[in-house]
Amino acid sequence: MAYDSAATKARLLDAAYDEFVRLGLAGARVDRIAKAASANKQAIYLYFGSKEDLFDAVMADRLRVLADVAPVTADDLPGYAGALFDALVADPGLQRLSQWRALEFPEASEAEIESHVAKATEIADSYGVGLTLATDLMMIALGAAMAWNATAERIRNPLGEPEEQRTAMHRQSVVTAVTALTNALTDAPKKATS
Repeated sequence: MAYDSAATKARLLDAAYDEFVRLGLAGARVDRIAKAASANKQAIYLYFGSKEDLFDAVMADRLRVLADVAPVTADDLPGYAGALFDALVADPGLQRLSQWRALEFPEASEAEIESHVAKATEIADSYGVGLTLATDLMMIALGAAMAWNATAERIRNPLGEPEEQRTAMHRQSVVTAVTALTNALTDAPKKATS
């Protein structure tokens, strides 16, 4: 039987994702990841170098998936917030992994900074605002989309409405709020100068 390194890497990434979502980098164990992936522990070091490098590879892999599912649309931040909300509801682990990343590595990498500035610049150009305001708009859209998973179920659904109905209502609230805020913030400089 031929050995398939691509399949092994994919299994390791999936198993590592599950482990890192549950326990973060500090709590994750390479022996559990290898076992869950039906792989040798040495394969992690061979393909990824270290547990930290594996974490980075998982983050990069999942962020690519998220960017495909919910790309930042510079001219439609409300649409982006809605798509991001959908992606995070479908896979709450994406948000949890990002939270672990922020806790364990609070400093942004140069690649993350460059990506953020590029997206914020597109938003600034699209809405006709400065880079700082575009950054705020992007962060607010992100925060609105993430609020659902960051709130306990009994708090986010105090009346016990059917989960699907309540989720759809909240999604609409996210889109409406980001629309209103985007309109208010992007209109303010125009009103001040007219």
